[in-house]
Formats: sequence, structure tokens, C-alpha cells
Amino acid sequence: MKTAKTKINRRSFLKVSALTGGGMLLSLNWLAACQPKEANAFGMPKEWFQFNGFIKIGKNGLVTIMSPNPEGGQNVKTSMPMIVAEELDVDWENVVVEQADLDTKYFTRQFIGGSQAIRSGYTNLRTAGATARAMLIAAAAQNWKVPANEITVKAGTISHKGSGKSAHFGEFASLAATMPVPEEVPLKSARDFKIIGTSKKNVEAKNIVTGKPLFGIDTKREGMLIAMILHSPAFGKTLKSFNDSKARSMPGIKDVFQIKSIQDHYKRTFFDTVQFTDLIAVVGESTWQVLQAKKAIEAEWEIQESYEEKRDMFGRDGIRVVPKGLESSSSQEQAMKLAAKNPETQRKDGNPEAAFAKAAKIIERSYTGPFLVHNCMEPMNFFADVQGDKVECAGPLQKPELTEQALSSRLGIPLENIDIKMTRLGGGYGRRSYAHWLIEAAIISQKMKAPIKLIYSREDDMTGGVYRSRYQATYRASLDENNKLTAFHVNAGGLPENPLYADRFPAGAVDNYLAEGWEVPSNITTGSFRAPRSNFMACVEQSFLDEVAEEAGKDPIDFRLELLAKAKANPVGERNDYDAERYAKVLELLREKANWGSSKDGISRGVSAYFCHNSYAAQVLDLKIVEGQVKIHKVTTVVDCGIVVNPDAAKNLCEGAVVDGIGTAMYGELKFENGVVNNSNFHQYRQIRMKESPDSIETYFVENGEDPSGLGEPAYPPVFAALANALYQATGKRFYDQPFINQLNS
Repeated sequence: MKTAKTKINRRSFLKVSALTGGGMLLSLNWLAACQPKEANAFGMPKEWFQFNGFIKIGKNGLVTIMSPNPEGGQNVKTSMPMIVAEELDVDWENVVVEQADLDTKYFTRQFIGGSQAIRSGYTNLRTAGATARAMLIAAAAQNWKVPANEITVKAGTISHKGSGKSAHFGEFASLAATMPVPEEVPLKSARDFKIIGTSKKNVEAKNIVTGKPLFGIDTKREGMLIAMILHSPAFGKTLKSFNDSKARSMPGIKDVFQIKSIQDHYKRTFFDTVQFTDLIAVVGESTWQVLQAKKAIEAEWEIQESYEEKRDMFGRDGIRVVPKGLESSSSQEQAMKLAAKNPETQRKDGNPEAAFAKAAKIIERSYTGPFLVHNCMEPMNFFADVQGDKVECAGPLQKPELTEQALSSRLGIPLENIDIKMTRLGGGYGRRSYAHWLIEAAIISQKMKAPIKLIYSREDDMTGGVYRSRYQATYRASLDENNKLTAFHVNAGGLPENPLYADRFPAGAVDNYLAEGWEVPSNITTGSFRAPRSNFMACVEQSFLDEVAEEAGKDPIDFRLELLAKAKANPVGERNDYDAERYAKVLELLREKANWGSSKDGISRGVSAYFCHNSYAAQVLDLKIVEGQVKIHKVTTVVDCGIVVNPDAAKNLCEGAVVDGIGTAMYGELKFENGVVNNSNFHQYRQIRMKESPDSIETYFVENGEDPSGLGEPAYPPVFAALANALYQATGKRFYDQPFINQLNS
């Protein structure tokens, strides 16, 4: 039986206190990070930051589980409480889930990002539930005067067979609150799970379909004013002067003024990424009034000189050099080509130069990926009410604790006086990690001495950053006279970020391997975009492997499995970051479920597989060309993400990833001309349409009993290449440059 320790090795993460009116309150460590912090009221050790959630058990047996993570559609507000409820052994029908606010006194790392919520919290969540269960058993044993090991718990009912006694949780909640916290608790075997592995509907489902106010943009307060900002029209320019006389005279407008969102001396954290900090704020009574007034402002902008940003990169000091200049897509392309000639070696195995020199055949291909914009459905927004040295905020953001720190520094208001209520996110996947609009809203509220809801227009968001970087990669492979892969070389870089993961497949599977990377500085702000860097590298790597397989005269799945067999039996190097056996099993199951090798009239098929965010995903995409248009018939997805907590929710995530990936690969593209974004709204930035989505998506999960790993992102990257490889089968043309629609129509 698996057990979990609760209070050894300085991890005493449970402390119990009685609730007013009876009941039980548990504070539990959901995640921990090694960094000093004073012990809090719940008895946390000094050496650990704590990410806390709460179990509350009322007298009536109702269990409330607080969910500290922001909810952005990934369903953690349902799935994480399910894990607690499983080990607590409560009837799910008797569970109420509540969203916790940001609270840096008791919580930390309340975030979404990197598909890590379930993976990082799984054992701690289970331990929290199991510990509460053990304390309830101890309370019943004391009250009934029977041995604790004779007591059973099932669906929120505590029973003792010998005496015939039974009670619901609420009857012993108050007494359980006085029980000592056990140092070690048993955890269930996966075969005994009753909640984990079963599909539970989203706890917010009814509120979503009935249009209840869940999102930040739904926030309304008495006396609330609406604010919008005007930023530079071009990256590389800053505000020189402006004339607001016309705007001020327009109906409903309360004020127009300049703000500085981030001070020049401030040491920015990783997520304090924003280019435009010199802004014009417009405040009025309604969104429409403010939008019209914003258009009436006459602003003059000037070229910004090169400057340096002080950076705190998760405890490491750094400097970001922001160059001078107005970038265009054509100038960016030239700069990237030059940088690619002077890469840095990130990994080298064997002697790739010698292998290429004596190769019977060399395949070399180059690939590009453009800037991309997130285009979240819900516009960027935040509510702020600054009253003296107190701040109340509400809105959607992914990294609330880090944003709160930046807000505290900017306003000079201590963290303990800032209250951030987390609303549901209407889209994120990295965009809401960079929540500078919260700071802007608070600055405006402080100036106006009134509650403010700041709203970005679609144009504000699309032209202001933060984007996916622009990427480029060149691959080479050598084959011997027997068509055996003898060497593999990748040269990849980006503006401004290098996308290369040097230790991922096929590293470890090729005796002679070389990975080189480079980057080009830019004043265009970029950051996390669903499956960062993987969204490009999966596409180009898996597209290239298909070409190599074809040159070698091998089936593309068989070719990949041969390489994985090599990586398993005789791996090259010591830093390979994937498990070759798990990788192979995903492909093997995909081959079975997709009925690979079969053919249907008019259907072209492409395959792809990739490892990222601790999980493995593979896809087969079936399509045909109908009257010059791509019609996607079916996508079959297989994922190894360990134990699946909530299967229906997991399938939803994978289906969304497929549709999102197809749309991005086919249509996504952001261009620049003299620092100005050419795509300011949806009429210029093509999105996938309903009729362009697959007719069907089938999703399967590898059942291996491993602890859960990431899921929100892993199914996204491989579909890019599955589409590219299927398009090749349909058209006879390889697709090297995203978006694919440009080549398809050429």
C-alpha cells in the first residue's frame, strides 16, 4: 500500500482548526517551492512557500473544497477537488467547490501554465484528502471507543461493523478538528478509485450555459467607471506628446491623462513583459463613450532609443537589451538568416561531421513559423478599486501572485493590503500570464479615486504584444547505402527566442547528432504561447522525419519506432528527456486505433508524435481536397498523460487542442511593417471556422497507472505536422512555411 508522509522532513503541511459553529477546516499544501517565508497561522514551516487550499466539513456532512488555481477552461476547478474527494472518500454529490481568491499570506504559486497543475499537485491533494479521512476515523474511534482499524469510510459515511454504528462526516467534524495530524497516511490503490477516472461534469457547467457572471468582464460595481488605454502604434516608438482637448469635451468622458505602467528602474520578473509603458488613459461612463474619445486623441510618437531592462528570472538577475529600430517582416527575415550562420552548439553526440562526409544521401530542409497572437475570446480586462493604501482587484489572470508583486511595487502598497479575486478566464494559454492591464487599471483607479474597469479592444490586444516568437529551423539527415540514418543535425533559432529543445527526440536515438541554436534581439514583446516553442519544433521535426522516412523507403510510424527502439536499447547520451518506451507505446496504440495502413478513396493521411510537458501525444489526421479546399475528415489522438482524472474533461482538452492547432498551422500569421502590426483584428488575422474543423475527433489514453502529467498543451504541437504530412500526401507538395494556406493557394 502506498503511503504519504504529512509532517516529516519539514513538510508539516496540515494544521487543523475548528470552524465557528462546528465543523472542520484543513489547510493543505498543494505545492511547495524552496524559498524562505515566515510561518503562517496554519503552522507552515519557515523553509517553505505554501500553496494552500481548504477542506471544510459542515455539521450536515457537506464538504466544501476550495480550488486555489485559476480556471481557464482546463477544468482544474473540477479535477483538483476530485482528487481530494477521492482520498477523503466523500460522495461527490455532497461536495461543493469554491474558487479561492489570491492570498499571498496563505497561498503561493496559484497559477496556470505549463500543464503542471494536476501533475504538481496530485500527491499532495491525495494526501490532504487521506489525512482528513484519517482524522475523522480517529474522532469516531475515540467517540465510539473502538479500534480505528475496525472503522471503514465510504461515500462520506463512517461505519463500525461490530457495533453497527455509523455517522456522516459532519457528526464528527468538530471532534476531528482536535485530533493530532498523523505523520503518515495510506493512499488508495488506483484499482480502488471511485471518483478519479470517472467523468464528472464541470462544476460551473450550469453557470456557463445560463450566462451567469463568471468572467472578469462581467464585473460591475456601483460608481464604476470604464477606462481604456492608448499605446504606441509601433514597436520601437514611445509617446512624445498628445492633444486631448477634443476627447475631453465628448459626452461621458471624466478624464484623459498620461500614465507610466512600469517604472524604468523596476526589476521585472519573467512575466512583467510589456513593451508599451508610456500610455494615455481615457476614463468615462461607458465603453462606447471611452472608445470614441480614444479615437479623438491626437498623439505624437517618437523613435525610442535602445535601452536595458533589469530582469529577475526566477531568482537569477538578468538584463534584456531592447534594440532601437522599426522592424519589418522582411528585415527580420534577413537578420534571422545571418544569425543562423553563427549558432551555438547546444548538444553534440558522436562525430556528425564525419558521418555527413561519407553519407550516401543527405536530406536538408528549412522551415519557418511566423509571429502568432493568442486572440483570447474574452478581451483583456481588469477591475481595480484603490482606496488609500487598500486595493481590491478582480479579473482573469494566470500568474496572480507575480502580478500582485509588480502591482505592490508600482503603487507602493504592501502585499497584505492587496486583494485579488480570481475570475474565470475567457481564454489564456500564456496571454494572461502578462497581466499588465491589472497594473494599468489600478494606477487609473488611484488617480481617479474611483473603481475602474479597464477594457482592451481587440485592436489594443493584437497590436500591443505579447506574441509567439518568429522561428526558423534547418534540418539535415544523412543516410548510408542501406538507408540507415547515420547523422542528424538541427539548426534552430528565433526572433527573439531560440525554440530548440536539444535533448528531445531524436536525440538519444542517433549516434551522430548535432543541435545548434541562436536568437535575434528584438523590441517586439513575445512570451508563452500554448506549448511554448514545442508548437513550432514539433511541426518542423515531425515533418522532417516524415521526409527522411520516405527517402529511406520506410513507413513513417515504423521509422519512428525503429529510432525509439534504438533509444530504449542503446541510448546515446545521458540527457535525453523522454522515455523511449512510453513514446513508442503511444505510437503503437495510435497505429491500432487509427487503423494505420488502411486506405480510403480520396483520403490522405499524416502522422505525428511529440513529447512535451511530461506527456506523449500522437495523431493521425485524415483529409481530402474538395474543390481546392481542405476538408479534414478525422483526427485520431493518442495521449500518455498517466492516470486521467476526469476522462470527459481530458477528451475536451485534446479536442480543443486539435482544432486550435489546425487553425493556427493553417491560418495563423502576424506581420510587421516599420514596427506596426499589419493584422489588427479578425478581418486581417485568419482564424479557423466551424466548417473547417474535423468532422470527427477520437481520443484515446494509454492506461499505464503512472501519476498524472501535463494535458492542456501536449496534444497541441503534433497536430501541426500531422496536417502538414497529410497535405503532402494529398498535394504532392511539402509544407515548409506556416501558415500552410499561403502555399496551398500559391
